[in-house]
Amino acid sequence: MPDEVTSADARRMPRRAAMSGWVGSALEYYDFSIYAAAAALVFPQVFFPSESPAVALIASLATYGVGYVARPLGAFVLGNFGDKYGRKKVLVFAMMVMGLSTLLVGLLPTYAQVGVLAPILLVVLRLIQGFAVAGELGGASAMIVEYAPQERRGFLTSFSLQGTQAGSILASASFIPLSTFLSHEAFLAWGWRIPFLLSVVVIVAGLIIRSRVEETPAFLREEKTAKVPRVPVAELFRQNGWTVFRCVCMGLANVIGTTVVVFGTAYATQPAYGVGMSPSVYLWIPVMANIVAIILIPFFGRLSDRIGRRPLMIFGPLAAGLLSFAYLFVVSSGNVPLTIVLAILIFGILYQLWNATFASFFQELFPTRTRVTGFAVSQNIALFLTGFLPSIFAAIAPPGSSSVPLVIGTATLLLSLVSAAAAWRSRETARMGLEDLDTAALAAVTKRRSSTRVEARTSQD
Repeated sequence: MPDEVTSADARRMPRRAAMSGWVGSALEYYDFSIYAAAAALVFPQVFFPSESPAVALIASLATYGVGYVARPLGAFVLGNFGDKYGRKKVLVFAMMVMGLSTLLVGLLPTYAQVGVLAPILLVVLRLIQGFAVAGELGGASAMIVEYAPQERRGFLTSFSLQGTQAGSILASASFIPLSTFLSHEAFLAWGWRIPFLLSVVVIVAGLIIRSRVEETPAFLREEKTAKVPRVPVAELFRQNGWTVFRCVCMGLANVIGTTVVVFGTAYATQPAYGVGMSPSVYLWIPVMANIVAIILIPFFGRLSDRIGRRPLMIFGPLAAGLLSFAYLFVVSSGNVPLTIVLAILIFGILYQLWNATFASFFQELFPTRTRVTGFAVSQNIALFLTGFLPSIFAAIAPPGSSSVPLVIGTATLLLSLVSAAAAWRSRETARMGLEDLDTAALAAVTKRRSSTRVEARTSQD
């Protein structure tokens, strides 16, 4: 691989990096997202049979959250790897591990066949999934940010997020024909396995896609000038710990997707809650909402280049959090048309203001030498915190409770407020070049250390 790209490569590489990010994220998040649909629709019966449907549901949703337990560990390991050895290498590795672990989920025996070993193996594979996916978006979006022209950084980086939505569509859509044309018994017996087995495509496609993008000039410069830190994660917390904290708080906006898609599916379709919507309705809702999201994400990314990242990062979560009350009340009434409309408005439009912007914003808040680690750690700690919300929601607003919309709506709004406040407290980055971003990050560290020393002297006096 050459140390320097040619002028022709310089023109092609931003588009090639954006396309690689789109396709790679779509494939990897397909793998991760099919588990969410299966956890709500199938796994309570297949892996967690219980005399109490509520207990089986909580246990199944908890395994969905287990995938987020391993994500902080994956973020530390894979983010560190991406900052020390390169963005390209970590992307290939993460995709291979994800594809293999998802394929194995589709081959697992059921509880009826091997007893408690079945859910144990399911949890182990979900942990591996979480570990692998932690490195995908951080590496892909760092590569795009470091190749993109300043005035198009938000737009091009949004393609990696568009890819994650496409992966979610593929995940939900893969279950629709199976649940529609197979009998309920056949779907539970073997039909649910097909989407997992199709992940073999990821293994093949990963090798092809990631091999066509060169390492970024920004990383090569750091490597050439010996600025690559020996332990990027240690330097990250030493110099940018406050930025990590703010990004984690901003990441709590992911509660919107959890409320609308994951908990919403269980609330609307599981017999224990008694709402009684057809599972096929909730297979179509994420598909329709994500189609809208795919259309809007590049527009919102371009908008962030024009007006800045912070306005979108603040308004999106606040508006979506407020509307979550209406959404849950409509679900509780069994009103399918209004449920679909509000789900699309909240998840397909308002949440995407945040979702289309956060990747470029987070990447810009960290310097080149710890960019992948900073993004991966921040994003995945936030996802860890929100990953268990479906089972927590099911516990604090259990089946039989009449206050589900009020309790879950309040929790969603509070977390959205935290996200918006953290964005408001962060600096705007949209109009800064990569070198200016590195300088600003260093200046912030220097200013904070000087302020700490002044406060220490003042307290001593």
